Amino acid sequence: MQWVKQIIFFYRDGFKQMRVGKQLWAIIAIKFFLFFVVLKLFFFPNILQTHFSNDTQRAESVLEHLMQK
Repeated sequence: MQWVKQIIFFYRDGFKQMRVGKQLWAIIAIKFFLFFVVLKLFFFPNILQTHFSNDTQRAESVLEHLMQK
């Protein structure tokens, strides 16, 4: 259990002393937000939910399309 505390303290102290690293982590967080939230909303709509009213119909449609190929 001591090694877990050492790892936690290592990262905690490292992040406290960072200057440029904090800005880089902020840029990374903004990029992840853009990639996973904004792009998903605009470029990957939930087509199955708009075309079918329940899960059974969605599952049958997916199975039908998978079996065609």
